[in-house]
Amino acid sequence: QVQLVESGGGLVQAGASLRLSCAASGRTFSTYARGWFRQAPGKEREFVAAINGNSGSTAYADSVKGRFTISRDNAKNTVYLQMNSLKSEDTAVYYCAVGWAATIQALKSLGAYDYWGQGTQVTVSS
Repeated sequence: QVQLVESGGGLVQAGASLRLSCAASGRTFSTYARGWFRQAPGKEREFVAAINGNSGSTAYADSVKGRFTISRDNAKNTVYLQMNSLKSEDTAVYYCAVGWAATIQALKSLGAYDYWGQGTQVTVSS
């Protein structure tokens, strides 16, 4: 049974940093793409970042580019999201996902992902 478990969320002040982790179990995903999405109250789930399985190519939402970094450790079946210079508008539940797509741009779509975690809350106070 595939399971994705996020951790690392919390309450921080604006300007601080957090690192989210997403550990996968039940299957090895070293060749699959890994993504991070977020959902704020009253809003739709939106793309944050993705990393391809084979090439390691990455993609970011414009709102986080230059502040967030996605990385992966295939030996640990884990993906990370380093979040720096956090802003109040980054407040959301963050979800990790596993999927596949032909292009890195296609990984910005919810439909590219087959497995999802339960989410971890990130709250940034201004």
